[in-house]
Amino acid sequence: MADQEPQRPSQEFNPRDLTQQFEQLLRTRRLNTLIERSRPRHPSQSSPYPSPTPSRHSSHHAPHPLSRPTQNNASALPTYSSLRNHPKEMSPPQDANSQRFRNNLISLSFKPIQYENPGLLDEALAVIPLDRIYGEAEDESQLLQAKAASIGPRAKPEWGYQDCVIRALLRWFKRTFFSFVNNPPCPVCAAPTVALGMTPPTPEEKARSATRVELYRCSVCREFERFPRYGDVWTLLQTRRGRCGEWADCFSMLCRAVGGRVRWVWNAEDHVWTEVYSEQQKRWIHVDACEEAWDNPRLYTEGWGKKMSYCIAFSADGATDVTRRYVRDAGKHGADRNRCPEEVLAWIIREIKKIRRENLSKDDQLRLKFEDEREGKELRGYVVRALAAEFGRINISGQRSASEEEQKIPARASGTQEWREARGEAGNRSPHNDQPPREGH
Repeated sequence: MADQEPQRPSQEFNPRDLTQQFEQLLRTRRLNTLIERSRPRHPSQSSPYPSPTPSRHSSHHAPHPLSRPTQNNASALPTYSSLRNHPKEMSPPQDANSQRFRNNLISLSFKPIQYENPGLLDEALAVIPLDRIYGEAEDESQLLQAKAASIGPRAKPEWGYQDCVIRALLRWFKRTFFSFVNNPPCPVCAAPTVALGMTPPTPEEKARSATRVELYRCSVCREFERFPRYGDVWTLLQTRRGRCGEWADCFSMLCRAVGGRVRWVWNAEDHVWTEVYSEQQKRWIHVDACEEAWDNPRLYTEGWGKKMSYCIAFSADGATDVTRRYVRDAGKHGADRNRCPEEVLAWIIREIKKIRRENLSKDDQLRLKFEDEREGKELRGYVVRALAAEFGRINISGQRSASEEEQKIPARASGTQEWREARGEAGNRSPHNDQPPREGH
């Protein structure tokens, strides 16, 4: 019998190689754009070269940056709309909409400044059960250190002691200290109330930064109840109730009081939350006190079913567009970013950073610059990984693979079901998840 020729083993798909190819792709696109912009324009000159497509089986031979790919290869690239949100250069606002958005962001940037008030920090520390918080943090920190030691001598704990302090504070804040308000109960008979709409704030309510006041009527005794949406942290330490805005405000203040570096994150689709900086992991961590959520930035899009356009993080050190941290699949979960051009948004972000950092020492400015660069690399990495994951979910015939299960992320837990559905935050099955959210975070 004649010897049969042995079958050649098929090449296995290597996600790491594909990730490297996409990184090369992004560098190539940027280089080609810079080359085209540096050349003199001619009416017959074409647009910049289309981006080369990396081969599935030739990751060790990256295309030359100046090579011209074929049109067929260029059209094979997947679409990912957040790639279009990379400004080529910064530009100041020129039109009325851009100027209005700038004024709004400048106003929002003052929110975290109140977290630096020494008097408020003392008031915040006075309400925190420090012995309990530090005791829980110490127990968790030792557990994480023991877990790391069992892995190997060079392994590091996942979270540091300060991270454990914030985690313990989060549990206490959610389970013991603060209350979520749907419809406030009647102040006379404690019966349920019915919403009537908005009413103007009183001078006292305005003095406590309540720009909006909701009006309710008791369903039994017909007594009225006002629900001011306070923005003053000292007042919130007394009332200890509210919705997302009050929760994020008060919790961010308490995080700052125990020594954490804090960001207040504003979302254009009517939600706010907190970020804290982890010295252990050298990155900003997503924290949502309403949901007792820690380091789960995909919660809103993949869990709640929200479509999000802008997520801007404000701190005492400036502002950062962190949308890519929370919107990993812009084609599926991204909303239109039409409040201003991307180059204008970059200009506004830089302006806020300049205002906040101009009086800092050169050492602090340099440290923050390095942190900005590290975070920028992190945010760009989400785009690359999203593209690689999209290829990994597609089989040879171009269909999505059914064998790979998506990570399950919980839907929103705070608030009534009717309220969550009205805001489009009841999960991907919510009948209202394509509608604009109701005002009142």
